[in-house]
Amino acid sequence: MANIVTQLEKELSTLKLKVSKQNVGIVTEIGDGVARIEGLSDVQYSELINFGKGVSGLALNLEQYNVGAVIFGDYTKIKQGQEVKTTGQILQVPVGEALIGRVVDALGNPIDGKGVIKPSAKYPVEKIAPGVITRQSVNTPLQTGIKAIDAMIPIGRGQRQLIIGDRNTGKTTIAVDTIVNQKDTICIYVAIGSKSSKIAQLVKKLEEHNAMAHTIIVAATASDSATMQYIAPYAGVAMAEYFMDQGRDVLIVYDDLSKHAWAYRQVSLLLRRPSGREAYPGDVFYLHSRLLERAARLNKDYGGGSITALPIIETQANDVSAYIPTNVISITDGQIFLESDLFNSGLRPALNVGISVSRVGGAAQTKAMKSVAGQLRLDLAQFRALQAFAQFSSDLDPETRGRIERGRRITEVLKQPPYSPVALEEQVVVLWAVTKGYMDEVEIEKIKEFEQKYIAHLKLREKTLLSSLAETKVLDEKMVKELEKVTKEFVNMFQKGGSVKRKA
Repeated sequence: MANIVTQLEKELSTLKLKVSKQNVGIVTEIGDGVARIEGLSDVQYSELINFGKGVSGLALNLEQYNVGAVIFGDYTKIKQGQEVKTTGQILQVPVGEALIGRVVDALGNPIDGKGVIKPSAKYPVEKIAPGVITRQSVNTPLQTGIKAIDAMIPIGRGQRQLIIGDRNTGKTTIAVDTIVNQKDTICIYVAIGSKSSKIAQLVKKLEEHNAMAHTIIVAATASDSATMQYIAPYAGVAMAEYFMDQGRDVLIVYDDLSKHAWAYRQVSLLLRRPSGREAYPGDVFYLHSRLLERAARLNKDYGGGSITALPIIETQANDVSAYIPTNVISITDGQIFLESDLFNSGLRPALNVGISVSRVGGAAQTKAMKSVAGQLRLDLAQFRALQAFAQFSSDLDPETRGRIERGRRITEVLKQPPYSPVALEEQVVVLWAVTKGYMDEVEIEKIKEFEQKYIAHLKLREKTLLSSLAETKVLDEKMVKELEKVTKEFVNMFQKGGSVKRKA
């Protein structure tokens, strides 16, 4: 009996060695984009596995007797009992200049009908974030073109700035405006769980503003599997890392990470991973932290490139204390909080200045913007504090009434329609004019008209001042004196209803 047992053990070990060398397994269970496989004894975590018939998968659960894998593509082609082979490779996506201006899926395959993409290389989807030694501090602004953000919640190159708010509060609009405002920055927009029609509209809007010339769209639509939605943001940041390694600046938008977390929860529960708080798997924090940590600004020894991340999170009833929002808030360097009440009241962008913050702050602002932003924040904060008393304005002293009136004008100036970014020098002069009181006598209804005509006046009469401000990004004493003179002249002209005349 002992001899038979010994012989069986030898045969079993020989069989195991044979299977190990071949590294072939058998599908024992299949369904909902997830497969369970027996026999893949040498498979590695996150290794790409081949199911045949053009279908591949990713090994995510390495258990004692079987392997849990997620499937890319049509899982209905896979049958129970069929063979599966390892590839010895990790998941990679195509990267390079050829992707710019294209719409691709989460694996980098073109889905815009514009032909095959010839990539420069392939980058791994999962990669360790740059270390502290390779990074440098965030001190260069990334202009969004949105006055309220550039002035009060500045974003720097290499920063991770969260855009958070309820549904339909203009989160995507802020991200798209920022993409439209870029010129020398490569932009990557990752759509997770969006409708195909929404992505088509986005592409059309970017083409209208000539922004697709520097943009890649990675789309994992609502009709795609949870696996594709789960992998999409990692594919997007891998494409961004190629350009960062070339020493270039990249902006990446994740729209949105709430749907990403839902997709990951679906995949995890199908793989029978233990769920944690709110039925989410316990490692959902690691899901987003390992993604967002890859945003960085490298120092000159490593090329000096950067990835700036704008993750988007959707809240329910403005609840920023929920599980996923608090996770992402703790990972990022600040948040732009959009409030539905402000949006419905006509304030666009619907920015809640009290909760919104940039932890990089003035370090990511030009000197010109910093010189006007300090007074702007102070005036706006005073207005917010006194706003409750505005209905009793007849009983207020002149100073308090003046602060309330100026706050109303600042709020009006900060309103901005979508897809109309404002240049830095124009932002600075308009914010300077409103904080210095030049709009105090202008009626609220005429503030927008005043702003447009004021910029037109400066472009005609003081073009040198604007170009100098754009070039030096500093508002010095000489410029201030020139601005004071030309602004007083314009205010008088505006109040009298005069027209702008070209400087002789």
